[in-house]
Amino acid sequence: MPQGWRVGELYIERRWSRSIVGNIYKGRVDNVLPGLEAAFVDIGIEKNGFLHVDDIVIPGVEIARRGRAGSKGQRIGQLLKPGQEIIAQVVKDPLKTKGARLSMQLSIAGRYLVYVPQGEGIGVSRRLEDSERDKLRRRAGKIDLRGGGAIIRTAARGASREDFEREIKYLHKLHEILQKRAEESPAPALVFQEADLSVRVVRDIFSADFERAIVDDEKQHGRLISFFTRTAPELVERVELYKDEEPLFERYGVDAVVQSTLSRRVDLPSGGYLMIDYAEAMTVIDINSGSFTGRGKGARLEDTISKTNLEAAEEVVRQLRLRDIGGIIVIDFIDMARARNRDAVLKTLRKMLDEDRTKTYVMEISPLGLVEMTRQNVTDGVREILTKACPTCGGEGVVLSEETVAIEVERKLRDLVVERPEPEAFLIQVHPRVSNLLINGPGQPLLEIEREVDRHFHFEGSEALPIDHFGVLMEGTRSEVEERALPFREGEEVHVTIEEPHMYEEDDAVAKVDGYVISVEGAGPLIGEKRMVRIESVGRSAATASLVGGPPPKAEEGEPEEGDGQAAARRRRGRRGGRGRRRATAEAETSE
Repeated sequence: MPQGWRVGELYIERRWSRSIVGNIYKGRVDNVLPGLEAAFVDIGIEKNGFLHVDDIVIPGVEIARRGRAGSKGQRIGQLLKPGQEIIAQVVKDPLKTKGARLSMQLSIAGRYLVYVPQGEGIGVSRRLEDSERDKLRRRAGKIDLRGGGAIIRTAARGASREDFEREIKYLHKLHEILQKRAEESPAPALVFQEADLSVRVVRDIFSADFERAIVDDEKQHGRLISFFTRTAPELVERVELYKDEEPLFERYGVDAVVQSTLSRRVDLPSGGYLMIDYAEAMTVIDINSGSFTGRGKGARLEDTISKTNLEAAEEVVRQLRLRDIGGIIVIDFIDMARARNRDAVLKTLRKMLDEDRTKTYVMEISPLGLVEMTRQNVTDGVREILTKACPTCGGEGVVLSEETVAIEVERKLRDLVVERPEPEAFLIQVHPRVSNLLINGPGQPLLEIEREVDRHFHFEGSEALPIDHFGVLMEGTRSEVEERALPFREGEEVHVTIEEPHMYEEDDAVAKVDGYVISVEGAGPLIGEKRMVRIESVGRSAATASLVGGPPPKAEEGEPEEGDGQAAARRRRGRRGGRGRRRATAEAETSE
C-alpha cells in the first residue's frame, strides 16, 4: 500500500444478494396488528416487510403517531386493511430473522438532491456549514418541485442553481416512470430499483474533496463516466481506469483489510489491542493494554491507560466503519482514575464519529468505565456478507468434546438394544476419536456395555464426520457384522503411507486408513513413504502389519541413517508424547 494511504470504509455487495434499501415496491398488506401499531406487507420477497404507523404517509389524512399524548387522527386499523395495495420503499434490509423495514414516505436520490414526492419545502444536510447551507437553500429556492419536497445533500457543496434544475428534472422523470409502473404492475412488484453499489458510492460520497476514483473494470468505468457526464461533468477527469498487472486491491492493501475484519482481535500501535465480540442484542468491544507498559522509567499507570484508551477510541470508530457494525455497541475502556482523561477519551471518540456518515448517538462514560452508543443499522455488515454460520457449531463457536459424545453414545447403545432386541451385533458409525475412547478409554467402557447387554458393537467412521454423529449402518449376527466392519483380513497385503513414528517402539511406525490405525513393524525409518504391508492381526479399530520384503537394513553403529537424521529426529519427537492413545490402541487391539 502506498505510504500514507489507509482503507477508510468497505462497501461489499454480492451480485446474487444485492441490498434492497432504496427499492420501491407495490405491495399488498398481509396483516395489520393494532397491538404493534404496524402492518406486514407482501412485497414479493421471502419475508414480509414491516411497516410501522410512524412510516405511513397518506396525503390529506391525519395519522395518530406513536408516543404523542393526545394525538388525534386515524389509527393503523383504520388506515390499512388486509389485501390493500400500497406503494412503499425499503429503508432497512432484512436482517437475521426480521423482514425489511418499509416506509410510505418515498424518496428518490440524485447526486445533489433527494426528491420527496409527498414532502414539503427544501431541507439541507446538517453536515454542511451554516453559511454554505444558507447559500444552497437560496439557490434551490426557486426550482419547481411540483408540489413535493427536496433535501439538499452534502455532495451539493458549491453546486449552482443550474445543477439543481437539471437534476430535479431528471428526478421528476424517474418519478413519472415509477408511477406508470405502479399503475400497470399487479402487486407484489418491484417498481423502482436503486442503483447498484458502484454508482451509489460515487453518487453519495465522491466529490471535489477526493483526488480520484480508481476502477479496475471497464464496464463499471464506463457507467461512472456516463453518470458523471450527466450529473457532475467537472468530476469526469477524476475517474481513472486501473490497468496495471498487479491487482488493484493488492496494490492498495484492500485484500488484507477485508481479511482483518473477520478477526476478533485488532492490535493497536502501542501494543494494546481490541477484542470485538458480536451478540444478538449488541456488539461488545473490550480494550486491553496488552504488551504496552508505558514508556520511560517515569511511566505511570494512569498515563499508560490513558494513551491506550485514546488509541483505542480512534481504532474503534475505524473498525465500526470498516465492518459496518450497527445497533447497540458497548465499549469497555480500561478504567481511568482522572475525570480529565475520561473526558479526553470521550472527546476523541466523538470527534472520530463526526467523520462517519452513518448516524450515531453516544452516551457519557458510565461509572463502570463503559461507553454505550448506537449506530444506525441499515444493511448487513461486512462480517455477515462474507461469512455464514458454521454448520457444525451453528455459530456458537463451541462443539461437544469427544468425552461428552462418548458418554452420549454409551446411552444410545443401551437404548438401541432395548429398541432392537433381536440382532446380536451392530455396526455403528461414529467419529474415530469417539470410538477410540469407547474401546480404549479409561475402564474400556465398550467391554462393560457388551457384558451388560450381551451384544457386540463394531465402529466405522472417518475424521470428516461431525464429532457428535451417530448412525446404525448394519445389524445382524456377529459374524455378518464383523465381515463388514473389519477393513482388512489377516494375511491381506495393502499399500499404505507410513505417517507417524510409533509411540513406544522406536523401530516401528504407524499408517492410517480412514481413521483405522495400522502399526507397521520395522517401518520407523520410512516416515512419509508409501509401502506394501502384510496385515498380521486385526482388531476393532487397529491392526498390526509387517513390511512386505522385510524391514530396511539398520545403519551400522555410529553411522547416520539414510535421510540425514530426519527420520530419527521424528522418532524422538514422537516418543515424547502426544500420540500415545492411538499407538496404545494398536497394541490393545492385537491382544483381543
